Amino acid sequence: MVSVIALGFTSCQTYNRSMREPNVYMKLTADDMILSEQFTAEATSIRIVGIDWQRLLGKTKTGEIPSYTGIPIIGNFVGDKTVNYALYELMEAHPGYDFVVYPQYEKHKVAPILGTDIFSTTKVKVTARLGKLK
Repeated sequence: MVSVIALGFTSCQTYNRSMREPNVYMKLTADDMILSEQFTAEATSIRIVGIDWQRLLGKTKTGEIPSYTGIPIIGNFVGDKTVNYALYELMEAHPGYDFVVYPQYEKHKVAPILGTDIFSTTKVKVTARLGKLK
């Protein structure tokens, strides 16, 4: 019992990177923005008994995209934690951009024990253009 309480008070570090989307309607044209070439980023998560222990007990870096506080994305979004990690890596490597344009995701999951999360490895590669307003 004491060890469970002590584990609850251990230190964890969490890093989150997001861009705020304004609640203002703006009519933009292609002349109002600068688009980058396509950039890629990758992230991997390893789950044992359904838990990503590396991020549970260590530093957590995510790029969240909820509709109210996340990165403005033009295009589709796939709601997956490993995708969030890959988006964080993409934003971290290329600071100064305002939005993500049509991200494409390549997801590869290996779950050797009957296809379950008893032990699984998920790799995500995100490819997208980034944009900034003039």
